[in-house]
Amino acid sequence: MAPYTVATRPRVRRALRQMDAAARKDVLATMRALAADPRPGARALKGHRPYLRVRSGDYRVIYSVDDATRVVRVVVVGHRREVYRNLDL
Repeated sequence: MAPYTVATRPRVRRALRQMDAAARKDVLATMRALAADPRPGARALKGHRPYLRVRSGDYRVIYSVDDATRVVRVVVVGHRREVYRNLDL
């Protein structure tokens, strides 16, 4: 089975630049792992049905999976305390 492609929004890239180095490294490893396994114990995001969330320490990665085109779209990355506020998916 071919791996998925991980695509990010500009908002995600901005959030990654603002993280400290250790957290950024862990979140990027989590995002890369989504290419091999797009649903690694991920949970559905309540109220935003097609989106999934996965934990990376104190940070959360919110994404959707398109199985037809084999693309994982990461839409939001942030600290667990703030990531769910004002979601504009």
